[in-house]
Amino acid sequence: MPQGLPRKIRYAFVVQGLLLVLAVVFGVSVLTLFTRDAIVQQRLLVEAEAFWERVAADAPRPPLPRTRTLDGHYRPAGRDVPVPPEVESLAGGVSYDYRAHRAVLVDRRPEGELYLVLRTDTLDQLMMASAAAMILVGLLAAVVITTLTYRKSRRMVLPVNRLAEEVARWDPSHGDLTAPLVVSGFVEEPSREVRALSHALHGLAGRVADFVQRERDFTRDASHELRTPLTVIRVASDMLLSDPDLSAYGRRSLERIQRAARDMEAVIDAFLILAREGGIAPVSEEFEVRDVVLEEVEKARPLLGDKPVALAVSGEASPRMFAPPAVLGVVLRKLLVNACHFTERGNIDVRIEPDAVTVADTGIGMSPDTLRHVFEPFYRADAFSPLGKGFGLTIASRLARRFGWELLLDSEPGQGTAATLRFAPTPAA
Repeated sequence: MPQGLPRKIRYAFVVQGLLLVLAVVFGVSVLTLFTRDAIVQQRLLVEAEAFWERVAADAPRPPLPRTRTLDGHYRPAGRDVPVPPEVESLAGGVSYDYRAHRAVLVDRRPEGELYLVLRTDTLDQLMMASAAAMILVGLLAAVVITTLTYRKSRRMVLPVNRLAEEVARWDPSHGDLTAPLVVSGFVEEPSREVRALSHALHGLAGRVADFVQRERDFTRDASHELRTPLTVIRVASDMLLSDPDLSAYGRRSLERIQRAARDMEAVIDAFLILAREGGIAPVSEEFEVRDVVLEEVEKARPLLGDKPVALAVSGEASPRMFAPPAVLGVVLRKLLVNACHFTERGNIDVRIEPDAVTVADTGIGMSPDTLRHVFEPFYRADAFSPLGKGFGLTIASRLARRFGWELLLDSEPGQGTAATLRFAPTPAA
């Protein structure tokens, strides 16, 4: 039987059945006890009234009720007639001794004292048999009603549970989006609600797939279209930089243009990689991590300008990785850009380890609250800061997750930040 909602319903009906059984047993037991006591009391009161009527008729010796189950004792007023001590000491009214299967009526009047002792063993057996029969009938009725109700509820809920299982196994990117989900395995036709839910889920999946495809198409097309003007900008700036008569101010401006163009190319590369998410993966190859690190460090040096900051590579490890080198370059570029922007003095250490690359700086650092939101798109601790748009670490984090890497940040305000990209290196041949 499928798990989930049907199992919960089964447990609910089991608990309901047990409670119903307890209620039936308790109710029948209490009803039997009250009925037995009412019959006994009525019998004793009728016998007592009949005896007192005979006394009132001035019978010389009114006969006491004596049968196989009833025994009577009478002590007239002013006479000393022996009475069994176990009944003489009882208070007036009807007393019950369930263990001895006995009931005693003590009726004290001015005419005398009447003691009636009724043996109830036969009545108790009859009442117990009746109670057992009622309990059995009640239990059978409870079982039948619970079973029928459970089966009906199960038939109503099971299609929904099957539909949930189909949704959990359904991959819209590989499945047929032209037809709704099919809930099979039932003799009866699924209910109108289940069919409506199936069509609604199908429609939602189709709309989501269309939205994702439009986003990927836009990202891919926009990224490709942006490459042409960027190529023009880079070629034109290279030609201007080759002019020996260019002023120092113009040279610095062109270098800033070239750095901005390289940053834009990095963003485009990241967008193109992320646009392939769930589709064709970028071409992977085996390469030396150190080569990519050294290349990105050299590209980042101009970002420091005249800042008293030392940018260096440390670590003797030489890990190799099987992945797209451009992806690792984009991630490291984002980390290095952040380190260069937010470090005014001190040093930036790029440490290469056997299974990780760490970019540690002595910059302004981040508070714990900033660290909790740092991977959110467009989040910036200082909304008025001209440095960055709050999107670099988001791209780096998405790229790392895309290829199974782990990006960790450790930072303290005023002490600096250490960003660690942990990966699984390729084993040495």
